Amino acid sequence: MSCNDDKIDDLRRQIPRFACVPGCHDCCGPVTASSEELLRLPVKSAAEHDAALAELSCVHLGPQGCQVYDQRPLICRLFGTTPRLPCPRGQGPEVPIDERVERQVHQLIASTRQRLV
Repeated sequence: MSCNDDKIDDLRRQIPRFACVPGCHDCCGPVTASSEELLRLPVKSAAEHDAALAELSCVHLGPQGCQVYDQRPLICRLFGTTPRLPCPRGQGPEVPIDERVERQVHQLIASTRQRLV
C-alpha cells in the first residue's frame, strides 16, 4: 500500500456521510481521480468511457446509481459535504466537513496526477 493509499483511506474516514435522495445522480458527472483511486475501481472499456463522456456522465453510473459507491473517489465524497460543492437537492450531513479535512483533500488532489474516471 502506498503513502497516498493511506492518505486516501484516512481522508475517506473523515469525510462526513449523508443519505442521498434515492435515484438521484445529479452530481455524477465526469470526474478525475488519482491512480491509487482508479486502481480500486473496475476497469471499463474505451467504448464505455466514450459513451459516458458523450452523456456527460460517470462511466460507473448505472441504472440504480453509483456502481462503485463504496470505492468512489474523494471528489465524489466531497459533494454535498461543503458549501463549495453543494448537493443540488439540498442534502448534506448534519455537520459539514471540517475545513481542514477539505483542504487536505484538495491538496492531495492537486499533488497527484489526476485521470478521468
